[in-house]
Amino acid sequence: MAENIFTDWSGTSSRNNGSSEIIFSNVRILDGTGEAPYTGEVTVSGNRIKAINRSGMGTSWNSNGGQRIDGRGMTLMPGLIDSHLHLSWNNAPGVDPIQMMPLEEHVLVCVEMAKIVLDAGFTAGRGAAAAKPRLDVVIRDAINAGRFPGPRYTAASPEITTTGGLGDASPPHIQHEGLNLGIVVSGPEEVRRRVREMIKWGNDTIKLNLSGEEVAGMGAEENQMSDEEIAMAVSETRRRGRSLAAHARSAESIKLCVKHGIETIYHASFTDEEALDMLEAAKDKHIVAPGLAWLINTARNAGDYGIKPGSPLTIAYERELENAIESMKKMHKRGIRIAIGGDYGFAWTPMGTNAKDLEYFVDMLGFTPMEAILAGTKIGGQMMKMGDELGMIREGYLADMLLVDGDPSRDVKVLKDKKRLVAIMKDGKFHKAPENLGSGLRISA
Repeated sequence: MAENIFTDWSGTSSRNNGSSEIIFSNVRILDGTGEAPYTGEVTVSGNRIKAINRSGMGTSWNSNGGQRIDGRGMTLMPGLIDSHLHLSWNNAPGVDPIQMMPLEEHVLVCVEMAKIVLDAGFTAGRGAAAAKPRLDVVIRDAINAGRFPGPRYTAASPEITTTGGLGDASPPHIQHEGLNLGIVVSGPEEVRRRVREMIKWGNDTIKLNLSGEEVAGMGAEENQMSDEEIAMAVSETRRRGRSLAAHARSAESIKLCVKHGIETIYHASFTDEEALDMLEAAKDKHIVAPGLAWLINTARNAGDYGIKPGSPLTIAYERELENAIESMKKMHKRGIRIAIGGDYGFAWTPMGTNAKDLEYFVDMLGFTPMEAILAGTKIGGQMMKMGDELGMIREGYLADMLLVDGDPSRDVKVLKDKKRLVAIMKDGKFHKAPENLGSGLRISA
């Protein structure tokens, strides 16, 4: 059995419970600023990063009950952040099994998904819409209370949609709210009431569906919500200090997001020069999360679930994927912030494979490995509205970190291999402690 790589300063082996100082020594620090990794050590005190020492040695051992971890040259980096996360998606082969799952079972599924995401090295996630009105709220609060493991999470409302829009799934002869994945509204006053209701129930983010979705039987470039309805949603959300996000695939819906100040734009596949110009002019206010995993895998890898390659549906998604890649390349060139988050949670995009987004950004969008990592750390912290304390390794920041056997700044694919995530720390506590790395690993005391 390999040696444990961390010890008490008294020399006694132990697992950290988050109550004492921890030093990660002899690590390559990938700090999430964009700077190249450097050798050093990082001290964690409580749930914060206390000190960063670039020389790698010189931190005092004179501390009560502290622990030192010899990283043996491995990479210490910020925890990954999924900016488009649906913890109430249940890895099902379609939307109906998600929405029709009874509430009691659905809560348990959310618990399972939360752990799967954290196991994959994602220590935080921006909720992108819940399948039922309070699911995200309940899961967020339970994670924060330590009742079960999961990432830091912001609670999102179900998608607010229009009659006949994306998320209105009830058939014409059975008008029943319980059949819908979204909250169906018609007119500004209905928008006002439902937004107020979602805020009352504790949601952090109000999600609006502004465009269509091919798998739901409506074109991705269709536009659904009126200017007056959007304005009402924004006004009521801002009044209560909450955040806004939009499902916006079409160029027109992107422009509406910029016009009304909807800060989080999901998808943004179809652009024109006007949309790109508007985004660039307001790039300090908006972040785009394209959801590439959904497009790629629905177009190419969902055949076992009835979405056959070569069918009209997959052809439509291939067309959107082509447009999305070109749109993201243009945005990246203009300095518009783009975050990872692939709409995971379907059978062909299962939770736990979220780190594939980093590979897609490098291979398909032309990001460097470091740029892709920033899209999943620094920019993710900004998406969480915690950019001053999350997403980077800096003194005073929250101690959400990964110890990685490999160099993600050269090859992001190492982050897909959970065995190479030697340690996962969230809030100064180990979700996965660094044990049993292999023969030859030694501890100095």
